Amino acid sequence: MRVQQGVSFSLILQLISLLFFLCLCTLNFSAAESFVSTTATDCWASFAPYLANVVCCPQFDATMVILMGQYSKYSGMLSLNTTNAQHCLSDFEKILETQGANRNLKKICSIHPANLTEASCPVVDANKFESIVDSSKILTACGKVDPVKECCQQVCQNAILDAARKIAMDGMVSMPENSTRIDDCKSIVFRWLASKLDPSSANGVLRALSNCKVNKVCPLVFPDMANVTKECGYTISNKTACCKAMESYVSHLQEQSFITNLQALNCAASLGMKLQKANVSQNVYDLCHINLKDFSLQVGLQESGCLLPSLPLDVNYDKTSGIGFICDLNDNIEAPWPSASFVPAGSCNETSKLPARPTAKPSQATAGFQVKELIVPLLLSSSLVLTALI
Repeated sequence: MRVQQGVSFSLILQLISLLFFLCLCTLNFSAAESFVSTTATDCWASFAPYLANVVCCPQFDATMVILMGQYSKYSGMLSLNTTNAQHCLSDFEKILETQGANRNLKKICSIHPANLTEASCPVVDANKFESIVDSSKILTACGKVDPVKECCQQVCQNAILDAARKIAMDGMVSMPENSTRIDDCKSIVFRWLASKLDPSSANGVLRALSNCKVNKVCPLVFPDMANVTKECGYTISNKTACCKAMESYVSHLQEQSFITNLQALNCAASLGMKLQKANVSQNVYDLCHINLKDFSLQVGLQESGCLLPSLPLDVNYDKTSGIGFICDLNDNIEAPWPSASFVPAGSCNETSKLPARPTAKPSQATAGFQVKELIVPLLLSSSLVLTALI
């Protein structure tokens, strides 16, 4: 490795420290090299907090599972001890950081060394695992996962849950359905599955399953809505005042994160139901022209909301244009006001108008914007470029 002139002494110390810590971790990071690089890009320094829920953390988790699966091939174990887990997680963070990832991924993604151990699951030996569960059933259900159908049919998810229950029951007579032990054993099942699939297939399956989970809920935090209920509650006497209050409220939501189109549906429903409980009976989404895109971070000079596709998505890096990803900007769908017949996006409503993937028309060009034009003042210090379809 050549150290260019101008590299700080502190950076050299960091590299030496990295080499030292790498000797204390038993994971082979080169076994999932391409996915380590993908994780670093998906969790790029400035973007990680705003892509955490949909892109960064799901890929971070998937890469760790793949690394653990590869480790089990030569160790025969599907977990690390606490000391080794601490070193390996620290190493992984340092490797990602040297490739441009955010330095606070443990906090952003709520990852702890315990996530690499067995936690409360009693079965971590790969041979014992295979003596308890129906291996062929898991591989048949999860060898290849349709990222759309799986979320509704849950073929792979049910097979993983069934296997997790079986190994969790090892040595026990009965167990509560919502036991944390079953959740801990699901992690073991994921690692075993990753050891049986090639890394690319394993990554696809893990990302698809994670998207089933994230698309069911709204990740946004709703601030106090007292001003909205004051101006829009009961019979609206001043439409302008009501809509100004709504626009101001929504602007706070737009500072939080990028979300998928299905998450936007859930966010619109969640906010609408909260407003209805606070005596806002009129459809203020229609009254104030609130669209689904208004619930996500805004991009471009025209400040159009960027909704991500509901299918797994990765960030791209290009030396010329910088960091980029595709936004679903083709449907200007009005936010649905909740009603008695409303069906949440997570319940597999096949009549949803939202496409799984955005499709650009021939006249639509790919354009690049400086981040300072996109998310002011959130990422003002960054000089990266975000590419979006508009």
